[in-house]
Amino acid sequence: MNTSEWIGRTVAGWLPSGKRDDAGRAASDVKAEGRGAKPVVGKEAQIRSSRERLNATLRHKEEALSPRVLRRTLTELQAIVDPSVSEVEGGKRARGVAQWYSKATPEQRQDCWLLMSEQFAPDASKVKAAREQYEAAVGSPDEGVAEIRLRKALVSPRTRLLQRFAVFPEGMRFLVDLRQDLMPALKSNKRLLALEAELENLFTTWFDVAFLELRRISWDSPASLVEKLIKYEAVHDIKSWGDVKNRLDSDRRCYGFFHPRLPDEPLIFVEVAFMNEIATNISPLLDESAEAVDLSKATTAIFYSISNTQPGLKGVSFGDSLIKRVVETLRSDFPKLKTFATLSPIPGFRGWLHKNAGRMLEATPEKMRAQLGRAVGFEPAGAEHVLSALELMPTLPEKSALRQWLQGCAAHYLGKELSQERPIDPVARFHLGNGARVEQINWAADMSGKGIKQSYGLMVNYLYDLRKIDRHRQALAQGRVPVSDAVSDLYF
Repeated sequence: MNTSEWIGRTVAGWLPSGKRDDAGRAASDVKAEGRGAKPVVGKEAQIRSSRERLNATLRHKEEALSPRVLRRTLTELQAIVDPSVSEVEGGKRARGVAQWYSKATPEQRQDCWLLMSEQFAPDASKVKAAREQYEAAVGSPDEGVAEIRLRKALVSPRTRLLQRFAVFPEGMRFLVDLRQDLMPALKSNKRLLALEAELENLFTTWFDVAFLELRRISWDSPASLVEKLIKYEAVHDIKSWGDVKNRLDSDRRCYGFFHPRLPDEPLIFVEVAFMNEIATNISPLLDESAEAVDLSKATTAIFYSISNTQPGLKGVSFGDSLIKRVVETLRSDFPKLKTFATLSPIPGFRGWLHKNAGRMLEATPEKMRAQLGRAVGFEPAGAEHVLSALELMPTLPEKSALRQWLQGCAAHYLGKELSQERPIDPVARFHLGNGARVEQINWAADMSGKGIKQSYGLMVNYLYDLRKIDRHRQALAQGRVPVSDAVSDLYF
């Protein structure tokens, strides 16, 4: 009987629908209790480590797997990394566990995560001995050998276990989905951190840009791939087949990174429009009735949507490589292109302003504060007055004090609000980290419900000046956000 069959047959014994007493305990646990064991229930129950549960007899009320089934599951996981079996056989055993996992409840999956996280850690005694040997060898001819020993000691059986799961064809998909399932549980269960960190470390290698393929996605691509674009578009929702056709038309470009083990899944994709100037409003780019652009005359490429598709690959950075590869491809295909910029949302701005409007008012010059007071009908204007008046944002004239103040706040948010020397806005963090600069803040650029909710309809252009990318990155590393003169002029 293989792993999947055994666990599948056993699962009926610990599913919620299995035979239990009124307290929700399995019949085997009740028998054990009759022999003198005392269950821990109610407020006295504590979350136990997998080590404690493996050594126990009874299952606590909140635990999905009984100690007996937990021990058997651990045995099946250990069999996957058995050094006496081949990669192929190890992969077959891993596939069996994966088949069981696909049908398991969330609670049962969490028990499996605990085993993988806690029971496959590095040998602490070997790590200690190797570290002591390395420290003693530093500066001597044996330092290199000692370092190798330390590196080997730090490699956990968990690494080997996860590598075996990656052997079978669907294994990479399984691991990416497992991490996606796992991540929300980290805040409430720190015992899972080691497994999550191990997965991220492996993904950083497995999904290195050297192993990714850049592919153009067009209207002629398979329908299943186009459907994934509709599903994963995260910036500007695709509303219809006509909408997606417009974005993939002959005068547009869409590129994605693909991994050979996930051949039909774009890991990240970028949508590109061509113009003769930097775009200041999203509506013309999404207008299905707009005339096609003459690509032979276009001078500007606008990246107007970049979407990651795999939550399980969070923290694995390949967006910067995507931008670089796309720029190289576009420059080769269209030599007249000179300007590469984005038209990007400012997703965190409105929420930030609601929390910091008072602080921004205090930093506002006295003359502008007086103008704001007159505009909102309260002098001096308070945060609540200004925020209420901003609800009329679409009708504000160009020289309105409220409009100038809002744009100044947006410039401050993008150019000066940092956390650990990084921009607090996620989109700004991405593009500025790639070497772009904040080029221009655009009024009423996205008047959709989402745009108003995120940023009062404001959008921003990030400019990729290929000659200054390294300089911009160095400035950001020193805590200085690269901005254009037009943006710095908006500061209070």
